[in-house]
Amino acid sequence: MSAQVSILIPCHNAAPWLEETLESALAQTWQKKEIILVDDGSTDASLALARQFGPRGIRVFSQPNRGASAARNHAWRIASGDYLQFLDADDLISPDKIELQMAALMSGPSGRVASCAWARFRDDPARAEFVDEAVFRDFTPIEFLQLGGNAGRMIHPSAWLTPRTVAERAGPWNEELTVNDDGEFFCRALLASNGIRFTPIARSYYRSGLPSSLSQRRDEQSRRSQFRSIELIADHLQRAEDSAGVRKAIASYYQRFIYDFYPFPADLMVQAAQRVAAFGGSTLAPPMGSKTAILVRLLGWRCVWRLKYWCFRHAH
Repeated sequence: MSAQVSILIPCHNAAPWLEETLESALAQTWQKKEIILVDDGSTDASLALARQFGPRGIRVFSQPNRGASAARNHAWRIASGDYLQFLDADDLISPDKIELQMAALMSGPSGRVASCAWARFRDDPARAEFVDEAVFRDFTPIEFLQLGGNAGRMIHPSAWLTPRTVAERAGPWNEELTVNDDGEFFCRALLASNGIRFTPIARSYYRSGLPSSLSQRRDEQSRRSQFRSIELIADHLQRAEDSAGVRKAIASYYQRFIYDFYPFPADLMVQAAQRVAAFGGSTLAPPMGSKTAILVRLLGWRCVWRLKYWCFRHAH
């Protein structure tokens, strides 16, 4: 008897994109599936739209606004599947995505997590470009997490397929995090797994660049959530392997945080710099284009970053 897959969809004010996402879930060629949507206190038409899909088998629940992680945990508690497919309410997956990943997982050792090729898009998934090839292969958990620190590589939540047993060993999503909750959860999930099985033909589509996206938020709460997620990832990683390579990757996680958010909040910049030094330093260079590089050569990156932050504050 084939295993059941639970497709778990957290939803908050996603009405413009939700129908396309739900059709993407319904179109999965893996037959033994359940689709569960938890509306997280939407104030738009999301909940009403989701309920229109009830006759087609999508189970819809609602809760007061508590965040995406809480909605995922709610859906997970309801789910009965042997495998978990987390699917954000504005993302898409190819019709054979789950079937291909299930075939890959079932053909090898148990306890692995499946990934797939993924790409960013804004409006039309047909224009998505699958370019982040550094993550398009099999990995051990430590290898992948080191790549995340050293090179900033990632895989968005909808690209994974996770055995329930692995997810349960990892534990629930951290509901205190608002940004990079997926990075922290999948860090634990990967470390609880026997490795990553890449499925090259399967596809996942990550809708990016939306003003409402959590990943686009730059407020203080979001920055503190990002920092806290890095603290947790660093702790999970070091507990798993306290090697020179892991310490270098952890230093780079903190260094990238500095480059992403400098100079605010000031207390986190100080803490991050202290962590970079404590883990042996980082050779990570600040990301910049050619025009910014000219200013950096003249003024130094910290001064340029302060100017950019000042301009951003006054523009908003």
